[in-house]
Amino acid sequence: MRVYITAAAPAAADDDVVMKPPKGAPPPPQQHQAARRGCRAAVVTGLLAGVLIFRAALLAVEAGASLCPSSTGCLDWRARLGSWLYGGAGGDGDDAMEEFMKEWRRGHREATLLDPVVVEAAPDSLDALMAEMGTMLASYDGLDMDAAVLKIMAMLLKMDRKVKSSRIRALFNRHLASLGIPKSMHCLALRLAEEFAVNAAARSPVPPPEHAPRLADASFLHVVLLTDNVVAAAVAVASAVASAADPARLVFHVVTDKKSYVPMHAWFALHPVSPAIVEVKGLHQFDWRDGEVVASVMRTVDEVQKSSLDYHRCDGSDEREYRRLEASKPSTFSLLNYLKIHLPEFFPELERVVLLDDDVVVRKDLAGLWEQDLDGNIIGAVGARRPDADGGGICIDRTFGDHLNFSHLEVPSLGLRSSQCAWSWGVNIVDLDAWRRTNVTETYQLWLQKASSIAFLSHTDISVHHVQNRESGFRLWQMASLPPALIAFDGRVQAIEPLWHLPGLGWRVPDAELVQFSAVLHFSGPRKPWLEIAFPELRKLWLGHLNVSDSFLQGCGVIE
Repeated sequence: MRVYITAAAPAAADDDVVMKPPKGAPPPPQQHQAARRGCRAAVVTGLLAGVLIFRAALLAVEAGASLCPSSTGCLDWRARLGSWLYGGAGGDGDDAMEEFMKEWRRGHREATLLDPVVVEAAPDSLDALMAEMGTMLASYDGLDMDAAVLKIMAMLLKMDRKVKSSRIRALFNRHLASLGIPKSMHCLALRLAEEFAVNAAARSPVPPPEHAPRLADASFLHVVLLTDNVVAAAVAVASAVASAADPARLVFHVVTDKKSYVPMHAWFALHPVSPAIVEVKGLHQFDWRDGEVVASVMRTVDEVQKSSLDYHRCDGSDEREYRRLEASKPSTFSLLNYLKIHLPEFFPELERVVLLDDDVVVRKDLAGLWEQDLDGNIIGAVGARRPDADGGGICIDRTFGDHLNFSHLEVPSLGLRSSQCAWSWGVNIVDLDAWRRTNVTETYQLWLQKASSIAFLSHTDISVHHVQNRESGFRLWQMASLPPALIAFDGRVQAIEPLWHLPGLGWRVPDAELVQFSAVLHFSGPRKPWLEIAFPELRKLWLGHLNVSDSFLQGCGVIE
């Protein structure tokens, strides 16, 4: 016969005697410990559930804020979220939630002051946290709720730091990816240079001699590209020809550097865009007989080179690293970007040109842009103020304050306003005759020189009002070709219809309707269409203007 002395015995056999504890007797120690563990587990589980739900709510609200930049559009959604989380308005739920918020803020403040060693020692996952909590529950000292809260806060703080670190690394890696030139494009340049050396057709004149008179004929539509990117130039030209109602009217002038001249020439010699024509000209091939023109161009070249050297001179390590990243962008010190300011010298026989960046896809006939009335101004560009219903206006793109440092006294003294709408390069119509009647080029060079000089000033040379500019490296602007142009062309820019220029496709994916409506797509930003990091849906629009059966493109893997 077996005797069981327990509060919950298994089913007894017929010959077993079950002795139950007398009524009112205390429970045995095993039952008491189990009850304590169950109570503590319920407390910890409830605490964790509350923390995790609140954390999810914070993330949801943050996501909602990013999706709803204006508060009016998401008030109802946030109200419903708050009602769902906190049990509606009024009653004891509000008091409990307010108390919880106070405790959360107190705990968060304490957690942020935790020793980094404590944060690093925090659990890496919810499972690890539950294991530590189980260990605490197993002890006979009881559960220290303050310690538990701080441990949870330390874990969340550690996770937040990991997420932020991962985001920074991802941004940095994306930045590095945007700087590189794909192996396929290196291959293409070498293949074309080899073809230029061995194939007479690749060395044939571009354009053919019979079409040379068109190069200075004002009755044709002249399009200028300054680029060292063969594939980008090929897409820009091919898309403009495909979109033209009268392609025979198009004359393309491709200006490149000496290094890229041979592959650029070979490409367009072997891939004519008839009935349009293309001229390829290297910087070393311009025969300027006027000494003043040569001196002016060389002054710009010298200023860009000086700026490149001075830009890397600084004392603080953070500033040095920032400048190193900024200077690593291909556009920061690309000489061809700055030489746009010499269009009148490059084309002395032309009266008007359409200026395109190489990272564009043309989707509508450029004749409409060519015929724009500039009303006596030098340049037509998208980005000026558009009238709204109140008779005022809004800036389509960025403002002067986004490009220029208005904390520096010299910028506001020019009569500029930080809220003034800024235009941009990419798609422009330029009146060269009007340009020649002004001193815009000299003004541009002056401000390019001032930016370089201010960037080179040491800390002891900066007066009190320049101290505000310290964080920006003692410069009037972040180095680029556009900011001095905003100053030089101020008051001489004509606003054109926004449909002519859709910028920023290297930063974001616009609405499909906007893409369909726009005449020229501009892949400004780090995600260039020839890079693997480009947005796939936008990259297809760019790749669609390359011949998939071309032996050069296939052989080098430009098209897979």
